[in-house]
Amino acid sequence: MNSNYLKRVKTITACLVLASVMANADNVKSPGGNISVEFKLDNGVPVYNVSYKGQPVVKDSKLGLELVYGESLMDGFEVVNTENDTFDETWKPVWGEVSEIRNHYNEYVAHLKQPKTDRYMDIRFRVYDDGVGFRYEFPQQNNLSYFTIKEEHTQFAMTGDHTAWWIPGDYDTQEYDYTESKLSEIRSLLPNAVTSNASQTVFSPTGVQTSLQMKTDEGLYINLHEAALVDYSCMHLNLDDKNLVFESWLTPDADGFKGRLQAPCHSPWRTVMVSDDARDILSSHLILNLNEPCKIEDTSWIKPVKYMGVWWEMIAGGKPWSYTNDIPSVKLGETDYRKVKSNGNHPANTRNVKKYIDFAAKHGFDQLLVEGWNVGWEDWFGNQKDYVFDFVTPYPDFDIEQLNRYAHDKGIRLMMHHETSGSSRNYERHLEQAYQLMNKYGYTAVKSGYVGNILPYGEHHYGQWMNNHYLYCVVEAAKHKIMVNAHEAVRPTGLCRTYPNLIGNESARGTEYQAFGGSKTFHTTVLPFTRLQGGPMDYTPGIFEMNISKLNPNNSSHVNATLANQLALYVTMYSPLQMAADLPENYERFMDAFQFIKDVPVDWDNSIYLEAEPGKYVTVARKEKGTNNWFIGSATGDANHQSVISLDFLEKGKNYIATIYADTKDTDYKSNPQSYQIVKGLVNSKNKLKINTVEAGGYAISLFEVTTSDEMKGLKKLSVSPIK
Repeated sequence: MNSNYLKRVKTITACLVLASVMANADNVKSPGGNISVEFKLDNGVPVYNVSYKGQPVVKDSKLGLELVYGESLMDGFEVVNTENDTFDETWKPVWGEVSEIRNHYNEYVAHLKQPKTDRYMDIRFRVYDDGVGFRYEFPQQNNLSYFTIKEEHTQFAMTGDHTAWWIPGDYDTQEYDYTESKLSEIRSLLPNAVTSNASQTVFSPTGVQTSLQMKTDEGLYINLHEAALVDYSCMHLNLDDKNLVFESWLTPDADGFKGRLQAPCHSPWRTVMVSDDARDILSSHLILNLNEPCKIEDTSWIKPVKYMGVWWEMIAGGKPWSYTNDIPSVKLGETDYRKVKSNGNHPANTRNVKKYIDFAAKHGFDQLLVEGWNVGWEDWFGNQKDYVFDFVTPYPDFDIEQLNRYAHDKGIRLMMHHETSGSSRNYERHLEQAYQLMNKYGYTAVKSGYVGNILPYGEHHYGQWMNNHYLYCVVEAAKHKIMVNAHEAVRPTGLCRTYPNLIGNESARGTEYQAFGGSKTFHTTVLPFTRLQGGPMDYTPGIFEMNISKLNPNNSSHVNATLANQLALYVTMYSPLQMAADLPENYERFMDAFQFIKDVPVDWDNSIYLEAEPGKYVTVARKEKGTNNWFIGSATGDANHQSVISLDFLEKGKNYIATIYADTKDTDYKSNPQSYQIVKGLVNSKNKLKINTVEAGGYAISLFEVTTSDEMKGLKKLSVSPIK
């Protein structure tokens, strides 16, 4: 990664001081001066606060860890010495929203000693222009080698009863609809915000998950999250709603402990983003910057992917992943599938998969996901079965060799699917063999899943044990040049910088929930402020048929979105892994709109957030990697919106062919979601556009640079209001 560093300026000043003369050392500002962090000891208790442009953001808040055994690391400290550091670099991500990211911060480290126990703890702050990261560090020492966390007591004291967009705190699922409310209302609203899931463990009537987005009455946008979650338990937030103070709440292990550490070590970064412009939250790279540089030396094999899948006809259409209905349970290596009858409705069969391959290849997709290809689906769910899948044996109706050869001959690849049913130990025992099979047949990407309760018994999806498991799989996959897209795993915290073969995650309520009763209309305008702060999401957009009963008469669900909104998500929901989730036959009904899905890239040189308000709208323009073409997406939340944007980001003096896919005046996400219009014409950097969108609606625009005069024949310049 040294080649990715364009410049590095580092100045270190270390000075020994007494606790009584810390006045000039305990305040550090961001490089631009807008954000300030103050650190102090209050009667031996570490305390910090954060301000933005002189306005308090986080009031005096305590820091420390309570231990299971021995004296806790919460008080009785004195300052041994401090360090000040300035750092400035520019690095190149392997893939991303932009081609270069600046990592510029001022740093302050307080080296603390607990004289009573002769133990040492450092607290490191990095202050950026877009936010703050801080963490606990435990150096090598005689009296603190192995220790167990009872609870981390990191506080975030809020300055008022802010508006928040939140989901319930849970050790096992993040697949909840967001709730918008005042902080003081969380307690009363949380019971109804908890909806059923395959595995869930709610821990508090005021517990919420990160990334937590808030807005103050004064117009400040505040976001709380964590970065670089490695060998540690995932952090939630528990609210003291009388005093409006959040405190960290870690996910426990099977014994109820919150973490088992060995010094030298450190916690993940706790992050506070703040701005008076919502667009700054979306364009922030704070989480990525707080992660370690890339550890994969050769990244040439890591490629963004646009894919389709044999998936939606199971999710929405009610077809089975399993091959047979003849057996109530499976014993791998003993059950002989040649002696049972196929249920006749199993989509992952050779003939059906070929149909999908033909369509995906014809329209320029990179890969095709096939779920339900491998033996074991007859009893996979709800049994906490250890030896549940082997990840290498196909069903009798899935010819793995023929299908991979067929796909390769057509210029695409199959995407592997590894559902673990939460049995992490079983997955690890089969992992090497499974990855070797992928290498044998030319698979380069795998979608893994962790549906259901975790094995070993008592462990949770977001505990230290499982967090180590998820990373282990990513590291092992890199050895086989395999990209990983983990579903139901812990929410991302920027580790895709360090391991860019972590190409995506689910880790939030995705499109499948539109077939499970539907999601709130503002859902996709909240996710960029929350879930996407830590890394890209495999959201699986592109649904054109909103009435699920047309696929499955037994399912009355409705996709709460317009067709134009589904196109917009390819731009607003950033991911280097983008699925066209609907069935080929539904795309064939709307091929003019499908053209945008074909055109939109999955890797970018630049991204500019044009409009943003959580829950209301997100509008972003992105420049295709290696070209002069731009794409715009605008997703609307829970109310109609008039989008007003300038195209001044386009190269001056150039003309562009703009194709706009948008809602119409008659579009309604409930009654008329497939009403859209397409307008084509010429634009340049001087153009401004006004486009009206409906609730759960939006628009998508492709902007292709004109290279020859012939391309402009028959096209007119677009007006300020091109959509009628």
